[in-house]
Amino acid sequence: MGLRDLERRKDEKMNGMVYDMSPAPGYRHGIINGNIHRMIGNGLKNSLCLVFMGNLDFKYHPGENDDYLCPDIMVICDRKHLKGGAYSGVPKFIAETLSPSTAKRDRAEKKDIYEKAGVEEYWIVSPQGKSVEIYYLSDGKYILEQSYMLQEDKDDEDYNAETEICLKEFPHIKMILGDIFEGVDG
Repeated sequence: MGLRDLERRKDEKMNGMVYDMSPAPGYRHGIINGNIHRMIGNGLKNSLCLVFMGNLDFKYHPGENDDYLCPDIMVICDRKHLKGGAYSGVPKFIAETLSPSTAKRDRAEKKDIYEKAGVEEYWIVSPQGKSVEIYYLSDGKYILEQSYMLQEDKDDEDYNAETEICLKEFPHIKMILGDIFEGVDG
């Protein structure tokens, strides 16, 4: 294994177990994350908050151990918890885009971790189903607040590509459902 391979390797550590996140997920995953990152980033201009896309480890209980996750999208506002390539505070928002190799962890273990850590809003985005599940923290538990499955056919009675979605903590950040999946098909 050369130096180049080591630089590209990504992993996460949950409950003391290291999970290799290689190979990289498919291009649809990257397109969706880029779309969400761009829309949130535009909305956070002139703000103390920052949005990260898969390039900052979240140390979710630094006082207990050195476990960490690398969320696809993460918004943080308390910069004093940033150190090197990691954040040890409580993110305001996290989104995970499903890939075949991580879907179960994103829906189960990671969801539980984010819930226990106090992350107010968690999105699970599926490129295959073109769906978005939005969870809000309520009394320490995640509640599925909204669930969308993109319907782009304007003649269909369930057409929703122009549906506007706002971030709970940042209501001025609005996304159009169809824009989240823009470019995925071609």
